[in-house]
Amino acid sequence: METKQQLINHINKKLSLTEEELNNFIDFFKVTKVKKRQFIIQPEFVAKYRSYVVQGSFIGYVIADDGQDHIIQMAVEDWWISDYNSYIFQQPATMFVMALEDGILLQLDYANEQKLKSMHPKYETFFRITAEHSLAGMQRRIISNLTKTAEERFNEFENKYPQLSNRFPQYVIASFLGMTTQYLSKLRNIRVPKKS
Repeated sequence: METKQQLINHINKKLSLTEEELNNFIDFFKVTKVKKRQFIIQPEFVAKYRSYVVQGSFIGYVIADDGQDHIIQMAVEDWWISDYNSYIFQQPATMFVMALEDGILLQLDYANEQKLKSMHPKYETFFRITAEHSLAGMQRRIISNLTKTAEERFNEFENKYPQLSNRFPQYVIASFLGMTTQYLSKLRNIRVPKKS
């Protein structure tokens, strides 16, 4: 139950459920332990789960024709991750989702999510709120990538997610922000002057 307490706290931030409603909701999730560098989603296979991160760090990425990795998502504790296009439409994934640390996930499969949504309007409301927040975040990121300089994107990221800077390797953050690792390193050196 302790593993699921984090999810309970997460749900309580978004809507009010009775204890019975909460217990019914979280009973549909399964606990999954993953090892560092383990894939939970791979291209060509349908993403079976929506995953809530209890512990660990994860990345979702695609590989371009030139072999370059492009980080689409990052997730740490209290965040969700999946290849949502694959999961929602139950079609083959286009992304890899991989653990960067040993981790614990609470996973909900597609069929059980549909059951939950049909059981109670509050459950459907939870998924709608989650989807709305995710969509708004994705839109902000697209607009930022299109309208801001690399330095502005870096500063915005550092200010909004200071906890992620030390959790993820530099190449992950650089790819997520759409810049080279070398340029990210240069920006970090400017931002944090070396002590003499």
